[in-house]
Amino acid sequence: MEGAGGIFDVVVNGDMIFSKHAVDRFPEHDEILGQLD
Repeated sequence: MEGAGGIFDVVVNGDMIFSKHAVDRFPEHDEILGQLD
């Protein structure tokens, strides 16, 4: 998982579930796991 320019995207099964670029922050604790349920 390489990154550049501060981009942090989480993609699951081809679907982006979080983009730091879109919301200008890192995910909150459990935010990613909550979307996987």
